[in-house]
Amino acid sequence: MSEFLSDCRALTGRHLRHLTRVPERLLSVTLMPVMYVIVFGFLFGSAMQVEGGNYREYIMAGIFAQVMLANLQTTAVGVVDDLRNGLVDRFRSLPMSRYAVLIGRTVSDLLLSTVAIVVMAAVGSLIGWRVHTGAPHILAAFGILLLLGLGAAWLGALLGLSLRNVEAVSAVMSMVMMPLTFLSSAFIPLSGLPEWLRAIAVWNPLSAVVGALRRLFGNPTSVGDTSFPSVHPIPVAVVLIVAMIALAMPLAARRYRTAAAR
Repeated sequence: MSEFLSDCRALTGRHLRHLTRVPERLLSVTLMPVMYVIVFGFLFGSAMQVEGGNYREYIMAGIFAQVMLANLQTTAVGVVDDLRNGLVDRFRSLPMSRYAVLIGRTVSDLLLSTVAIVVMAAVGSLIGWRVHTGAPHILAAFGILLLLGLGAAWLGALLGLSLRNVEAVSAVMSMVMMPLTFLSSAFIPLSGLPEWLRAIAVWNPLSAVVGALRRLFGNPTSVGDTSFPSVHPIPVAVVLIVAMIALAMPLAARRYRTAAAR
């Protein structure tokens, strides 16, 4: 176990040190989320109305979740790059667990996303976002965010090992991220949608995560929605994310065993 943890720590540190050679990655995970906060907060905030609060408080949970969900593409592209430059082949020749290699990639990407979350929280507070609950609720909310980021990273690792092509990853991401993000309660209240479309958006896993964050932060939530995910967003969100990790981890490890041998 100590050797396994040592391998995980060494590989995570390696990916983080790589930022000194490609500092643009740090800009991409901080600058773009800040732009999301400013654009959605100021431009949409002046036009959108939310029952029980202001739109700038409503929108922050959605942007937090979107940034963590972006680990899907970040990790997938990183894995494809590792395969292409032969790094995975070199790792497979060493006496280390394949889980350690994938953990190093996923945890380093999660840490980068955590930096983005901290910066976004600071900028959000400047434009009017406020938290109306205590420290336990706040810690629980950020715990769910980290869990979402970890789940997205493992799913991204599985995607990268399966597709092995940056263009293919980008194409799949555009087809997945767009409906998953915008057909949810991340950016708009669902009360104005047609009933059939609202039913789809309510059962979107991202809606449960966003609803859980809003409830834990004490921010405005969907009013009058009695669906199970809306009434119990916290347990639904945790169960869905844990199920995603439990499914993606062994599949990614199995895929890693054969991917580099091609």
